[in-house]
Formats: sequence, C-alpha cells, structure tokens
Amino acid sequence: MKNLWIGLSLLALSPSCNPSQPSSGLNYPDTRKDSTVDVYFGQSVPDPYRWLEDDLSEETADWVEAQNAVTQEFLGKIPYRKALRDRLEKLWNYEKISAPFKEGRFTYFFKNDGLQNHSVLYRKDESGNEEVFLDPNQFSADGTASLAGIEFSKDGGLVAYQISEGGSDWRKVVVMDAQTRERIEDTLRDVKFSGLSWKGNEGFYYSSYDKPEEGSALSAKTDQHKLYFHKVGQPQKEDALIFGGGAEKRRYVSGSVTEDGRFLQISAAISTTGNELYVQDLSVPNAPIVPVVNNFDNDHYVLTTVGDRLIVHTNLNAPNSKLVSVDAKNPAPTQWVDLVPEVDMPMEASTGSGFVFCRYLKDATSLVKQYDVEGRWLRDVTLPGLGTAGGFSAKAGETELYYSFTNAVYPNTIFQYDPKTGTSKEYIRPKVDFDPSSFESEQVFYTSKDGTRIPMILTYKKGMERNGKNPVLLYGYGGFNISLTPSFSVSNLVWMEQGGIYAVANIRGGGEYGESWHSAGTQLKKQNVFDDFIAAAEYLIAEKYTDPAHLAIHGGSNGGLLVGACMTQRPELFRVALPAVGVLDMLRYHTFTAGAGWAYDYGTAEDSETMVKELLRYSPVHALKEGTDYPATMVMTADHDDRVVPAHSFKFAARLQECHTGTDPVLIRIETKAGHGAGKPTSMVLDEQADKWAFTLYNMGFAEIPYPY
Repeated sequence: MKNLWIGLSLLALSPSCNPSQPSSGLNYPDTRKDSTVDVYFGQSVPDPYRWLEDDLSEETADWVEAQNAVTQEFLGKIPYRKALRDRLEKLWNYEKISAPFKEGRFTYFFKNDGLQNHSVLYRKDESGNEEVFLDPNQFSADGTASLAGIEFSKDGGLVAYQISEGGSDWRKVVVMDAQTRERIEDTLRDVKFSGLSWKGNEGFYYSSYDKPEEGSALSAKTDQHKLYFHKVGQPQKEDALIFGGGAEKRRYVSGSVTEDGRFLQISAAISTTGNELYVQDLSVPNAPIVPVVNNFDNDHYVLTTVGDRLIVHTNLNAPNSKLVSVDAKNPAPTQWVDLVPEVDMPMEASTGSGFVFCRYLKDATSLVKQYDVEGRWLRDVTLPGLGTAGGFSAKAGETELYYSFTNAVYPNTIFQYDPKTGTSKEYIRPKVDFDPSSFESEQVFYTSKDGTRIPMILTYKKGMERNGKNPVLLYGYGGFNISLTPSFSVSNLVWMEQGGIYAVANIRGGGEYGESWHSAGTQLKKQNVFDDFIAAAEYLIAEKYTDPAHLAIHGGSNGGLLVGACMTQRPELFRVALPAVGVLDMLRYHTFTAGAGWAYDYGTAEDSETMVKELLRYSPVHALKEGTDYPATMVMTADHDDRVVPAHSFKFAARLQECHTGTDPVLIRIETKAGHGAGKPTSMVLDEQADKWAFTLYNMGFAEIPYPY
C-alpha cells in the first residue's frame, strides 16, 4: 500500500548549554535543554529537547514565535525575495482546469482562475448551462480550510465531501443533495485517512481512528483504524462498525464499493507496505466478510469486477505487480489465474469505459497499454513524449475518457481518449507564460557506492554550460515505494530561469523499479538511499554541472529525512540544505500519530539492539555533531502537521543551532495554520516557494539574482 502523511521577540527563552552565535550576526533564540534520557537495549540516549514535543505548551509556542522572528528577519533582508515572489505569482496566474467527470445528469470539473487559493468545482447540465457547485474558497476567510475529497452516489443524486482545517489530516464530512446543493444532515467529524464510498443512496463507508481523549490530537498516537458505515440521516454516533477494532492493530483500514455496486472490498494493513484483502457480497443480506488474502506480506486491491469474477491487482509472487482473475465465491490466492502477467517494469492499473489500462514505469517515465477485461492486449497508447501519464479512468458505460500528460517542460495537459480507436486529442492545454523550447531535460545514469545504476533527470535552460559552477537543486524522496516521475512546476521554472538546474534522483526506497527497488532501501538497508543521493551529488560535481558551493538539496517528509541524513553525513558536499516536514527523530517517530505504520520502511527502536544502533547512526537529530560547519539550512515545517509532527523539525533545528560552528544561517521556517502540505492555499505556497529560492540563491553567494526580471 502506498502512503496515505505568539508574544516574544528575539530575547532568550531560557538558559542554554552553548547556543551557536555565528558571525553572520544572527541571534538564535536560546533553547532550554533538560535532562531527559531514554534507554534502548542498555544504551542511554539523551533527549534534551523532548519538551519541544509538547505542541500545547506555552513554552513551545514562544519558541516557535522566536524562531520564526529570526527566520523572517533574515529572509526580509534578501534584496530579491520580493522579485522572486512577484515572478512566481505572475507565472502561477493562469487558468487551471481538470479533466471532466460525469455524475448523474451533470458533468463536473475543477477550475482555478489563476491565483485562487483553491480550485472551484463547477458543473454543466445536458444543455451546457454552467454553474458553481462547490467553492472551497468559502470554507474559511484565510484559505486555510480546503476540500480534501469528494464522492458522489452512483446516480449522482447525493454527494459527500471532506474538509481539512489548517492542513490537518483530521477531517469533517458534509453530505449534500447534489441537485439542490443543500446540506441534508449534521456534519460528520473526526474522520482521518479515509475515502468515502457510497452504497447506493443508503449511505457510505468511511474510516477513522478513535480520536485521542488526552493530549493533542495533532500528535497523540493513533493505531487502531476502523471502517464504518454511515446511513444518511442518522447520527454519526449510530454508525455501524464494519471492520477493525480487534486485538490486531490494523493502522490503515479502507473500504470501497465496486463500480457494479455488488461487492465491498476491505483493505487492512499494519504498515504502509502489505495488506489483507477482504470482500463482502452486498447483493446477499448479511453476507459474511470473506478473506481473499489474510496476511500482510504483499499489496493487493480489487481493480474491478466482471460478473462473479474479481480482477485483482497484486504483487504476490510478482514484485512488479500483475492482474489476476478469481471467482468471488472462492477468492483465495490458490485459485488466482493470471490475467495480465508481470513484466520487467512496475505496473499500476485503472479501468475506463469497460477497458483496463496498465500504466508501466520505464526508467521512471510512463508507458501505457490497453487491455480488455479478459486480459487481451489491444494497443499501446501513444503519448506526447517521455513523461508522466495519469488518469485513464471512467465509468463502464462512458464512450470517452481523459488522461493527463506532463514532464518538466510540458505543463500538465488533459487529453481526450477514444478507447474504441485508441486515438487522442488535446482537450485542455494550460496557457503558462513561458517558452518550453527554451528549456530541456536529459536523463542520465550514475553509479552508487555499491555499483547500483541510478537514473536522474536534469532540467535546465538551453545553452547551459557545464562549467562546474551552475546552481543546482537536487531533489529526492527514496521511500515507501513512491516513484518520482517527470512533472511540470511553476516554482521549478522560476529556479531554472535564474540559470538553475533542477535534478531529480530516482534513488532506491522508491518504486521506480518495483518492490525490489523499494525493499533495497528499507530498514537495515536504508543507508543505500543516502548513498544513492550522495552519489548523485558527486556525479553532478564530477561531470562539471556544479560544485559544492552551488549545490542545494531538498526533500519533504521521508525526503526531509533524506536531506537530514545526507547533510549530517557529508556536510562539506552541500551549500544549502532544505529539509521539509521531515522524519528527523528516528528513535521516536513511531510514538506520534500513525507513525508506527512506517515501520516496514524504517524499523523501530523497539525491534532490536541492532536496529537501534542503525537508527541512531543516521537519525538526523542524533547524527549532528558539535563543532561542525553545516550547510546553510532552512528547516521547513507547519504547526498543524499531524502526519510528520513538527516536533521532528523543532528538535532538529534546536540541535543544529547548538552544534553548528560555521557562519552560514541555520533556520527553521514554521508555517502556521498549515499541515503536511495538502490543501495549502495558493498564497501560502507562493510565499514558501519564494522563500526557498531566495534563501538558496542568497546562500550560494548571489547578491543579486543572476537574471533580473
């Protein structure tokens, strides 16, 4: 399964051991150290900044304000910060329209006029009359509440949608009559990591945890996910528990109804990799929930159904995944028959207009094949070029469907596809104010420490000279079977306009080459991920793209761990480090929210003495060494991140400021009323991206931006 993640000035808060006061003139707030010590298999490990884990304390709030004041003072002195922000806003200001989808007698689509904080959901009737159906910009005055998911009943008559406030993963659910757009019952609350799936017009399935009764809901541990059925019109407290809540701690449980309405499929997992799979025949009253797979060793889901047959996507005995067919009355793996066999590329699948579309990754770029429901190959879909294709989903009776295509110099474009003939035509191309012919991408391959061949995509202005001094932003992730594929970004365009190279390394831990690539970067093999990223940096230097004085690294979430580990292992290799919403305390990550579910990738400090030693060796909070000159660093996090709680970043920043002896700034930028990233309003995104590029260029020594606007 894939991952589902104030009153003070700059006066000292309290006495500190040896706060760093670099000659750059920055006056970091002193951060109190306490005497907390944990013992792991006989080894004592100090945790002097444990108090920063308390997100409800006044002391933590004061520390956040003081740190933000230092950071904003520094950023405010960068002469071209506003110019970068203005350029971002100008480029961002173009109309963005999604692929249309049909629900009942209406066709729906999302549209953003350009700088709206959130895209608006519109609809057209059969006569082409258009109206606003739902405007998330009305959820809150400051844009910090967002639409986090929406699902219509099969006939399009009812709709349920989720609202996230301040970026939190805890959601509200609103139910409306889709015809009149009137709310028809009280709002559901405390829903988390959930889809919404209708059973006719009777009600819908959703998932959540018991909300913590004590402590902060933004940080308290949650490890019992449950599937409920909400009957429209009844109070939420009467919702039926369908699955979960037993002795086994299933941390991720989801349920969805197949398109034909006949089967409920239930997926249950204890970590982000591997799940149990169950089905229930909804056409039979009180039918039992039948196990399809009753262990957590592999990943599976029901793609679609054909009569009594289930078509299942699985990586059981197929690390790159395959499709199998099985009778729903006897669905055990021993009865599975290959429908679309495994090949030498990882595969995901979707259904549209009664066909099956398999999307493969070939060296991190898309290749799409169309099959019928009997597994017969019909054609390869012709794509506009090398890049990332998505979509290929539509209801069985629809005669056309849509897909998107993008790469680093190709803005996300929607194509209409005829599944009968295999022909595509452009449906919506965004009008971004730039000339794609002025930029180019190349894919290179380099060798990691152990000889593994790693792909990397570089994008830059045409005419770039390999003079060893180009500004480079190296980006990576390397975890949870997640693949980094080419995509267009206005923010990256602004970087490249300034002569910057944007580099994406497809390192191990991701899914670019299937489950074997993923598992090669997990637990006691996690160092492979860091070695791959460090080797990417060394390649860029050896091949004269850049040098250490012009090399920045960036990553978010698990990618924040990547940046934190690499900057502590090789601080001399990088000029700038930008760890965002990172998992940075590897000894305690599993004690917050749903963090225990990440153990497949990381292991935990409760596993063994060997695992503790490995985690302690690379854990960024613990790997920092006093008396070291670290890269210019801007840690980025948010106060409402309840997936990777901000305590990770708080403790890392405090320890980094204590240990750092150089003159470069080591700051923390803490967004307020924001979470892990999803649903962030446009205004906040523009501020964050402008600060990222300004900090990076300034600390590479640019007194002015290389190419003024």
